[in-house]
Amino acid sequence: MSGSMAIILAAGKSTRMKSALPKVLHNVCGRPMIEYVLDAARSAGVTRIVAIIGHRADLVQAELARHADVEFALQTEQKGTGHAVMMCQEQLRSYHGPVLVLAGDTPLLKRESLTKLLQTQQEQQAACVIGTATTDANFGLGRIIRGASGNFEKIVEEKDATADEKRVREINTGCYAFDSQGLLGSLDQIRPNNSQAEYYLTDCPRVLKQEGRVVVALEAFDMVEALGVNTREQLAQVTRTLQHEAMVRWMVNGTTIVVPEQTFIDPQVQLGADTIIEPFTHISGAVVIGDNCRIGPHAVLQGPLQIPAGTTIGPFQHVKG
Repeated sequence: MSGSMAIILAAGKSTRMKSALPKVLHNVCGRPMIEYVLDAARSAGVTRIVAIIGHRADLVQAELARHADVEFALQTEQKGTGHAVMMCQEQLRSYHGPVLVLAGDTPLLKRESLTKLLQTQQEQQAACVIGTATTDANFGLGRIIRGASGNFEKIVEEKDATADEKRVREINTGCYAFDSQGLLGSLDQIRPNNSQAEYYLTDCPRVLKQEGRVVVALEAFDMVEALGVNTREQLAQVTRTLQHEAMVRWMVNGTTIVVPEQTFIDPQVQLGADTIIEPFTHISGAVVIGDNCRIGPHAVLQGPLQIPAGTTIGPFQHVKG
């Protein structure tokens, strides 16, 4: 959906990471994880991005200020996801159209999934499309409850779920496409009447449905891409996934990576055909390697670097841009 808007939730702390650094600034393959979310939104046609910042707002703003399409809204108190989006009311009032709401800690989001959300919102003239995924590992996640006809009824959080509802495998990913004015209206009606005394964004679809508006639950995501990073273990998991995808892409295009599990290659690296990457090689940053090269084993390349075709970089060499 070209010309759409995205709101990115980026105000959270790194509590479970035991870190002073805001969660969205933790690096995944050499880049802050929120940058992958920005890339995914842009690739789905988003041209205006509002980042909601809060914890160490100065650091997050300084990191994202170089992106011309990013503006900021400040959440000074952490009072829930609904409260965070309320901080964008000014931007929403002046905008009529579809708006994605995404978490800044989901670096594996794919363009196709976000495009599906936006297209469904437009085709069905929906006030809200909730992105869902199916998983057996549903503990702690909001369940999607559907009526007899299969239509969306409500989102139920773990602590409020009945025994039957806890068995539901379809979960809320926290990715949404709203009609901007529908979102604005529903934010006015949500209340912090829950055990956390927080404003939940998940209450907005319920409000819109009660008003007779169209609310769709769309299974557009797989659990891997919906994975939010809350722990250092998940950070490592996401890093492995991005690297694996990048290496598969280069192997399909004619590069030999002798032992992928023992090789570190940044997703932004570019590799030529018939180039061979030996084990224990570490390539990071903007590195472009030509055709018919041989790198490693145990070589370290740090970009920015251009390696001409036919180059051999032997064992234990360290080449820095």
